[in-house]
Amino acid sequence: MSYKLFIPGPIAVSEKTLRAMAQPMIGHRSSDFVALYRSITPPLQALFYTKDPVYLSTSSSWGVMEGSLRNVVKKKVLCCMNGAFSDKWLDVARRCGLAAGALQVEWGQPVDPAALRAELATGQYDAATLIHNETSCGCMSDLPALMAVLREFPDVISIVDTVSSCSALPIKKDGLGIDVMITGSQKAFAMPPGLSIFSVSPRALAKAATITDRGYYFDFLEFQKNHEGGMTPSTPVIPLIYALKSKLEDFAAEGLENRYARHVRLNRTVRDWAFARGFRLFPQEDYGSITLNCFTNTLNIDLVALNNILKTKHALVIDGGYGKLKGQTFRISNMGDETDATIATLLHALDASLAELGTK
Repeated sequence: MSYKLFIPGPIAVSEKTLRAMAQPMIGHRSSDFVALYRSITPPLQALFYTKDPVYLSTSSSWGVMEGSLRNVVKKKVLCCMNGAFSDKWLDVARRCGLAAGALQVEWGQPVDPAALRAELATGQYDAATLIHNETSCGCMSDLPALMAVLREFPDVISIVDTVSSCSALPIKKDGLGIDVMITGSQKAFAMPPGLSIFSVSPRALAKAATITDRGYYFDFLEFQKNHEGGMTPSTPVIPLIYALKSKLEDFAAEGLENRYARHVRLNRTVRDWAFARGFRLFPQEDYGSITLNCFTNTLNIDLVALNNILKTKHALVIDGGYGKLKGQTFRISNMGDETDATIATLLHALDASLAELGTK
């Protein structure tokens, strides 16, 4: 059956975006592809608030996240961890054979700038990883505060996952001093999975040039060399690049400031609905994500049964908790193309489904 996703990714994709993907194929070494690639570079740079190139990788964001480690870590990487995905970065680093340290906080708590400063002050590290918006627990760390600390340590390369936040709020790469900023197609961009979009600072490129075993597929220098020719190092997922061009047109038509305001407003609508029914936010409210809400299941709802009703009777799906929080929390996405009307439809369906379960 057909149903609409309100999970934190992949998310619903519009008919316009799907139609954009259906264009005829072109050769990825052709002048037509170069024209397509170069047409999206300026709006991507504007979206990233950067003068640096923005690259396209045919992979999940984890490909570039792992590749970033191989490109810039020579001494040791500090992994800032406050949820399932930031925790995973430590495991990924060690599987790459790299020395890695953990700055661990409880799931749902933001990464503490003072703790970051204390770790970096040891002088052990030449790179640090951050996840801006930890979707597993709906926590959004204070990226400007964390980047202010990282700027105190110019020898440390910052690698920042903005997979579920980029395009939903302004993240000013150059102004913040982010070295490697990574996002993906399937979250706030509201595209199908399979494309990663990232930008690399000149100093990160220079660091990569000093590392001999950085591999090929995610080699920053290969991306830069091909970018200069309006291409990608390997065969790209051309339909998703057409979709990206379409989405960038949508962003421009709405206006980025309007897009940012819409995400805040819809997030608040969902939050108010949940609070009125006795649920509470899992993370500290000041650090709750603006692209999704992660609520504690304070009413002990059977979340599997709730989702079954939502799916079969309303053709909608939310998330019943991730990892060790499964069943204890539920997550509702408001990212991408959602509107006041679509969120209202979801909340009405949730009320009907909760009533069917016997929950008032």
